[in-house]
Amino acid sequence: MRRILLFLVTFLPVATFAQGFQVNLAGQKQIGMGHTGTGLAQDGASVFFNPGAVAMLSQNSIQAGISPLLFKSAFNPAGTNDIYRTSNEVGTPFSAYAVWGPKASFWKVGLGVYTPFGGLTNWGNNWEGKYVVESLNLKAIYFQPTISIKLADFISIGGGFVYNHGEVDLSRAIPLANASGQDGQAELKGSGKGYGWNAGVYVKTESGVTVGLSYRSKVKTTINNGDAFFTVPGSLQASFPQPNTFSASLPLPATTTLGLGFYPSKKWTVAFDANLVSWHVYKALEFDYAKNTSALQDTYSPRQYRDAFSLRAGTEYRPVNKWAIRAGGGVASAAARNGYVTPEVPDAKRYYLTGGLGYTLANRLDLDLSFEFEHLFARKQTNIESQLSGTFRSNVYIPGVSLSYHW
Repeated sequence: MRRILLFLVTFLPVATFAQGFQVNLAGQKQIGMGHTGTGLAQDGASVFFNPGAVAMLSQNSIQAGISPLLFKSAFNPAGTNDIYRTSNEVGTPFSAYAVWGPKASFWKVGLGVYTPFGGLTNWGNNWEGKYVVESLNLKAIYFQPTISIKLADFISIGGGFVYNHGEVDLSRAIPLANASGQDGQAELKGSGKGYGWNAGVYVKTESGVTVGLSYRSKVKTTINNGDAFFTVPGSLQASFPQPNTFSASLPLPATTTLGLGFYPSKKWTVAFDANLVSWHVYKALEFDYAKNTSALQDTYSPRQYRDAFSLRAGTEYRPVNKWAIRAGGGVASAAARNGYVTPEVPDAKRYYLTGGLGYTLANRLDLDLSFEFEHLFARKQTNIESQLSGTFRSNVYIPGVSLSYHW
């Protein structure tokens, strides 16, 4: 029993961040165009996509949007016909931007608040992997002040400082039943912070093609004094001291993106982005409990993630001044290696399709709508640490809406 207990408690914190929870729902125009935007100067979301393009924006603006995210995943345990599904939890990634600079000036400043990483999953307490995870709520909120400078009519640069506020809430069962036959429960809950930066350059070529290159640095997020709660039979309570806290750190990876913008006519815009996420920094997780026992030890768990990439394409068509029609899509590789896939957000190769509409509500007020469907390919896995074995299948549905005011 002690060997089982030691293994399960050791694996508990590792499950917390076992996936690359990158969502990047940072602007409705860009989502509608397949998440392209690095090579374009469209609106305040350039603060996120390419701060170098901010100085090229023709107007000052303030905007805010939300993209409710429904992640639906199913798990078929190996050798069975059973199917377990996640409940219909809805995450709420959001973005908000403000951009300002004097008219005809060579500079602009901006502020972005957005959620590039996050996850919300609930498998319930009666599924095959309940001793790995029952539910997870993970948020990373970035605050980014930015400055952008136009060096010439054809080139501008920009950069920003990033402060991250992160939150995590994980629950799972422990195989230690009480007198009523109910499993024990464990919950890790805490918040932390991290710091980073981003930079970009934006170029208008003589042929009319626009080119953007942006870089967002790694943000090492540290959680100190997170709360660790354990509900176990009274006879084992001494092995799980209460109250208890934990400390941990997570490197949210750097991202490099190259983008191109083409303008076949005044009504058409076509964009392409290539994106590299440096997940190789995610080599291991270490957790330090304030109070240890023979059953509750500090942990070290290797992860050995690999870099992931995506290719994106999108287009916008403006049939009349007040309307914009958008469409796009892309493909992305998986960061989790075989043997390290876990049920929080089961990682796999994927493709996605997007669409969107823009409408000018008033002279200075715009409404933008977006929708994304994302399909993760089926992935059959046996996790090295938990030995959870089976096939994951997942789809993601993401509507979105934003308002922007410009002057």
